Amino acid sequence: MWYYCEVAVTKSIGGDGSPLKYKRVPSADLKSSRQGRHHELMAGILNDLVTLPIGSAIQIPLNEVGGLSVAKLRSAVMRATAKKGISIESSSDKKNFYIWKSKAK
Repeated sequence: MWYYCEVAVTKSIGGDGSPLKYKRVPSADLKSSRQGRHHELMAGILNDLVTLPIGSAIQIPLNEVGGLSVAKLRSAVMRATAKKGISIESSSDKKNFYIWKSKAK
């Protein structure tokens, strides 16, 4: 639901004196986060990774990742694990993508 504030200003003018190009809305009414298009995939991978013992890897079939390239999958996994503070390594072949926890350095 959108609510607009009524302000007693006759003209909306920017810092340089020119009219504003875009409408202003209260930021309190806006969503503050979003779920990316691969949210469910990353949530499943992170869930499996948390319980993964050292010395084991997760094997993710590339034909089950919704057409993601290996590079985009690796990038998404790296972002998600870095956000959670999990250090990982990865590898891939023609059919699968593999990830495992890195040993503490």
